[in-house]
Amino acid sequence: MRPGSATAASYATLLRLAWPVVLSRASQAVIGFTDAVMVAPWGQDAVAATTTGASNSLNLFILPMGVVFIVQSFASQMAGAGDVAGARRYAWYGLGIAAATAILSAVGTLGIAPALAPLGYSASVRELLTEYMTIRLLSAGAVVGIEALGNWYAGLGNTRIPMLVNFGAMVLNVALNWVFIYGNLGAPALGVAGAALASALTSWCAFVVLAVMFGRHWGMRETGTRGRLRLAEFTRMLRFGLPNGVNWFLEFAAFTFFINAVVSSLGTTAVAALMAVVQVNSIAFMPAFGVASAGAILVGNAIGRDARDEVPTLVRRTCVVTTSWQGFVGLIYAAMPAAVMGMFASDTVDSAAMVAMGTTMLLVSTAWQLFDAVAITLSEALRAAGDTAWCMWARVALAWGLFVPLAAWAVLRADVGPVGAIACFVVYLAALSALMAWRFLGGAWRKIDLTGGSQVPLA
Repeated sequence: MRPGSATAASYATLLRLAWPVVLSRASQAVIGFTDAVMVAPWGQDAVAATTTGASNSLNLFILPMGVVFIVQSFASQMAGAGDVAGARRYAWYGLGIAAATAILSAVGTLGIAPALAPLGYSASVRELLTEYMTIRLLSAGAVVGIEALGNWYAGLGNTRIPMLVNFGAMVLNVALNWVFIYGNLGAPALGVAGAALASALTSWCAFVVLAVMFGRHWGMRETGTRGRLRLAEFTRMLRFGLPNGVNWFLEFAAFTFFINAVVSSLGTTAVAALMAVVQVNSIAFMPAFGVASAGAILVGNAIGRDARDEVPTLVRRTCVVTTSWQGFVGLIYAAMPAAVMGMFASDTVDSAAMVAMGTTMLLVSTAWQLFDAVAITLSEALRAAGDTAWCMWARVALAWGLFVPLAAWAVLRADVGPVGAIACFVVYLAALSALMAWRFLGGAWRKIDLTGGSQVPLA
């Protein structure tokens, strides 16, 4: 074998596994992006309500989503150990969490209006926001179910089925937006409510398709022993999954608090501009997150084969790809920020102000791209190894101990405005990437036994 061919093969393996995950995560980003663009003709109140409503809804979904994301870690390690049939049990555990989420979120719709009442939104934005979130929360069970089954398939190394389902969902969501936002094909023009309805219907359709594939055993080759569902396994999954879910929830809650309690004080234009910048940056983040997730699958497989010494090399190569991608997109944003933000423009004076403010904010956001890539690569690798509890405490401490106080002081006391708020994100992501690197290089993940199938002492 020629020198360097093993490296090329390793990168090729990563990319073959990653490209469906990249397209899958990118399609999810496109859904949020197109929602914001397609409601833009309704004005900045509609943009602010749709983007903030999607963000707030995600914050309520994110806890169970984070819990079921650990299904990928169990599935990848069990697949690496040759027990694909046994890994199927963890998909069922994930579906159980999705069912509980559906019930709780339906009840939770009753509290949306009271929760938004004391916040600093204008009356029109608050009304639209309440309407959007009430509809969107009714699809929470489907969203979590998609995450559970998609991560189960991905953990087995079949990343194409989740990709096809998510890509189909993207196309369907855009089509339903056209119907319900603008009132085509005989439907009423619902505006912001139409965007929420389109997203909710799309989520349920995608879940049904994925559930049928799972029920018919499509896309898997069973090896090992399936066995019965076991309470001990379910509680073990919760032991590692809950820290991951709490991590996502509290970290995302810090961002949601920042938007609803801090940025909202700057007015609707600032909220709309910041959320538009977040949607644009999701185009850079979601593909990189897809690559990091693919790298995590390889990490899980290596640990399942008891080949932990391969993990640092896998993580390094994954990081090369994610930083290359996010650095490239950051250069595009830096070169043409006005053209990118121009997609959110409409024929109003307020819209012009939003685009102008967003252009400057997008330019500042390019500074966090490499930090973001490093942080998600290392976080995903640690999650695949089962190092979820430490990551939870570290990320929550940074989010609430550094980012929230810094951003609140900068915006409310130092009067740096929304551009300064973006700079606080840069500081937070730089600190997070450094902390994740310290933890990974420390090697504590080597001592964690996620599945209970080895004699490694639990960390």
